[in-house]
Amino acid sequence: MKVAVIGGGAAGFFAAISCAQANPSAQITIYEKTSKLLAKVKVSGGGRCNVTHACFNNSKLSKFYPRGERFLKKAFAQFNTTDTVEWFESRGAKLKTEADNRMFPVTNDSQTIIDCLMKEASNLGISIKQRTAITALKKEVSTFKLILEDSAHSVDKVVIASGGSPKPQAYDWLSELGHEITSPVPSLFTFNMPNEPIKELMGVALPLAQVKIQGDKLESNGPALITHWGMSGPAILKLSSWRARLLNDKKYNFQVQVNWLGGVKENALRDQLVELRESLNARNVSNRNPFGVPLRLWEFLLNKIDVAQDKKWRDLNKKEVNRLINTLLNDVYEVKGKTTFKEEFVTCGGVSLNDINVQTMESNLCKGMFFAGEVLDIDGITGGFNFQAAWTTGFIAGRSAAN
Repeated sequence: MKVAVIGGGAAGFFAAISCAQANPSAQITIYEKTSKLLAKVKVSGGGRCNVTHACFNNSKLSKFYPRGERFLKKAFAQFNTTDTVEWFESRGAKLKTEADNRMFPVTNDSQTIIDCLMKEASNLGISIKQRTAITALKKEVSTFKLILEDSAHSVDKVVIASGGSPKPQAYDWLSELGHEITSPVPSLFTFNMPNEPIKELMGVALPLAQVKIQGDKLESNGPALITHWGMSGPAILKLSSWRARLLNDKKYNFQVQVNWLGGVKENALRDQLVELRESLNARNVSNRNPFGVPLRLWEFLLNKIDVAQDKKWRDLNKKEVNRLINTLLNDVYEVKGKTTFKEEFVTCGGVSLNDINVQTMESNLCKGMFFAGEVLDIDGITGGFNFQAAWTTGFIAGRSAAN
């Protein structure tokens, strides 16, 4: 039996390996159109590879996916976080859990994961063809014909793990086979603020901030980072994921509201300031920051609300106190555009899950064709969730294709 896996990323490799393990006699070939294999694995987590997330309850795990929650809850019954950890560790790639529950190889090097997958594929006799684009795919009576630039091949089964794309036409070859495509838009992106002076604070990081889109109730909590183009970090990325379609509709022009104290409420802060004005008394406001806000940001915010550098805590008037409270808890910045890193691009949209059998990842419309990874209308927030979806759907698709 010949099986073609289209896509040399995390889902494609895992599907090929799963298929070979389930059917050692199968002839399996991975087709990757670029020169790079496992490109996202390489760059994920700043080059450390955020393999998965230490959430071992399938129901809770599925809630980290803005698209695909119910589908994945069923899929996780077959292969979940526990299985992922055991899979990699049994092959020598030990993992560790960090304070935010993200899981990385103990080596802090994504090459560890790449080497593990490449070695397993090699041991199982999986063929890999790079710089080999599939220009068309045709369903025949009981086989599939892969049309390449200079040749054609017939195979018995096909696993589609070609990844996500922001371009609707990238899915034309799948819609031509009858599949419904949910219009793709970017997910997991940073906010560009070309007209905001806060960019001058590039490199300043907050351990906990709360952000929201003005006019929208959803709040996102987590670390935040000020960059030379605007704002990034988990709090921003999570918000971009949950509101991917809303922000696309807004053409990425909107206002983001920031609580620099991570969700502290106004009444609590007002009471705290009454005590601080007494306890800090004659100290300069600019020199004594009682909120744990980075010094550069603290000075920036004081300047923003016109509080003099030599102002004493005891001398803050009522208007200045109110401006300080409002700026710490409801600071507003204008966003005009987004930044998406090509290698880490995540798509909201793709092949509709209505067309897929969750138990096998097989197409309901095209028997013998299976799907895995971001080509599906599945995406998670930042933190290792997109890789977990790739391992899960790849495992199921590969095992099912082997039968």
